[in-house]
Amino acid sequence: MENFIAYNPTAIHFGKDVINEISKIIKLYGNKVFLIYGKGSVVKHGYYNLIVEKLIKAGIEITEYSGIKPNPVETDVREAVEVGINNNVEIVLALGGGSVIDSAKAIAVCIPENLDVWDVVKSKVVPQKALPIFTILTLAATGTEMNPYAVIQNHKTNEKIGFGYDLMYPKHSFLDPKFTYTVPENYTAFGIVDIIAHAFENYFGYGESPLAERFVASIVKESIHYAPLVLKEPDNYDYRANIMLQSTYALNGTTVIGKAGGDWGVHNIGHILSLLYDTPHGASLSVAYPAWLKLMSNKIPEKIKKLSELIFNTDDIDTFINNLEFFFRSINAPINLIEAGIGYDKKNEIINLMKKNKVSGYNYSFDDYEKLVGLMYGS
Repeated sequence: MENFIAYNPTAIHFGKDVINEISKIIKLYGNKVFLIYGKGSVVKHGYYNLIVEKLIKAGIEITEYSGIKPNPVETDVREAVEVGINNNVEIVLALGGGSVIDSAKAIAVCIPENLDVWDVVKSKVVPQKALPIFTILTLAATGTEMNPYAVIQNHKTNEKIGFGYDLMYPKHSFLDPKFTYTVPENYTAFGIVDIIAHAFENYFGYGESPLAERFVASIVKESIHYAPLVLKEPDNYDYRANIMLQSTYALNGTTVIGKAGGDWGVHNIGHILSLLYDTPHGASLSVAYPAWLKLMSNKIPEKIKKLSELIFNTDDIDTFINNLEFFFRSINAPINLIEAGIGYDKKNEIINLMKKNKVSGYNYSFDDYEKLVGLMYGS
């Protein structure tokens, strides 16, 4: 087991109507809120009006930036930073899913010192200050509501990069499962894939930590159990609550305790698909993980066998991968590039960008991109 420091300062407010507390808590940090949200679903479903009414009633001044894209981009962050500075905002409030919250985190660390977001993402500049970050989660997937990380992409440089600083931990995150009732079936499924992928990434991180590995297995097994239930009854509070809690715990530090960080090679593969084809994040992972497991099956067989035993009670690697693919397909998540709508004519384009971005894992490295992409096509 590796040395570790366990630290997580985010206060989670979980359950029915927890949003009723938000104005009182926000006022402890300031009175000028910068409300960040996406392309309109939160307005369509009434969440925006609910939050704005509560803030206005409490006498809180609101500045807005809307239109955050599902795969967040640095241009939105730059524009929002300028708006925030011009309006002297004091708090950043993200209303949405992972992309909105990730963007809000970047905005919050750039505003105080007027930093360039891509310098922050690339660690050319280390932020020394951040505005307090609040989140209201509307999609269970990324776990960003209880961690200090974000992922931003840059279409000019063709990069999608994860980064993090302790300053990016949200102060308070509000998780009401009812806010996820309106998530479409496909994005509910993609979110569940993301949960499982996060658990896997930490399992394959450097070091051995039996307790953390059992946490991983529990999260994956619970996700597999609740997936068909929540897809059949999307407005079932208990089903949504369980998925939401699994999402938070998959990436709040619990599954990496005793390890020296996760691997993240599969996420780096998925980022290539999002960059090139705007593939939904979860869909990129349901394609990438089976292929990566096949690629690594002869390199780290004992590690994969152990995970299979913890989840499916078998040490047969082929059975493990088949079970995983069967599950992904059962919730209509693609398991190869063709199912994701990416034809064979894109093979070289994918390989070339993988080479350019030096796609690999932090623990288990690989560079046999042609073989990997072939596996992603199912060959």
